[in-house]
Amino acid sequence: QVHLVESGGGLVQAGGSLRLSCAASERTSSTYAMGWFRQAPGKAREFVAGISRAGGTIYYADSVKGRFTISRDGAKNTVYLQMNSLKAEDTAVYFCTAGHQAATIQGAYAYWGQGTQVTVSS
Repeated sequence: QVHLVESGGGLVQAGGSLRLSCAASERTSSTYAMGWFRQAPGKAREFVAGISRAGGTIYYADSVKGRFTISRDGAKNTVYLQMNSLKAEDTAVYFCTAGHQAATIQGAYAYWGQGTQVTVSS
């Protein structure tokens, strides 16, 4: 079982930036694909970004392309989500996830963190 712990959330003004981190309890590089999802109040959880096991394939939701960047540090067993040009509609709880194949659907991922709140004020 992989344990995932997110950090880096908080309150930021529109147009600002935040970097989320997701620390895994074991080696994930070349073993697990990683992803970020988010869930806003009253809405379904949605895909944000995903990165393959080796980091060679990356997916983004259309709503965040050009503003968010996912990356991973194999030595630290950590995945990051750099979020720039934040908008009020980016406000949500952000969840880190791990699975055996990078994908844009929740069912592809087996392990989930507890989430970190991101609030963007307009």
